Amino acid sequence: MKTAHDLVAAAKSHVHELSLAEAEQAIAQADVLVDVREADEFAAGHLAGAVHISRGLLEFKFSADPALQARDLKLVLYCKTSGRAALAARALQEMGYQHVQSIAGGFDAWLGAGKPVVKPQTPSFE
Repeated sequence: MKTAHDLVAAAKSHVHELSLAEAEQAIAQADVLVDVREADEFAAGHLAGAVHISRGLLEFKFSADPALQARDLKLVLYCKTSGRAALAARALQEMGYQHVQSIAGGFDAWLGAGKPVVKPQTPSFE
């Protein structure tokens, strides 16, 4: 019986994981930067320009949104540490997307390297 770790390892064997050094350029060239974390994680901080599509809804959102249906889109995905992004990237590859990459180490590695993140401002009612 396979574990979650086994599934992630299998996905990573098929997906190109970008190093942090490669990630900035890949993001600049991407058509879509996708944060596959949960909504509360995204709201706490995310990479600039990222769209939020949680891992659990990814295939449905890509199938339903005409702007995401071109199989030649350049996609960069990330999650907290890279497991969910690898699974999501592999699923998109299986759906026929040709240019799918994920960020090795995910949001935690990005943040740990001191790279910029967007943190939503809470409105002040004073």
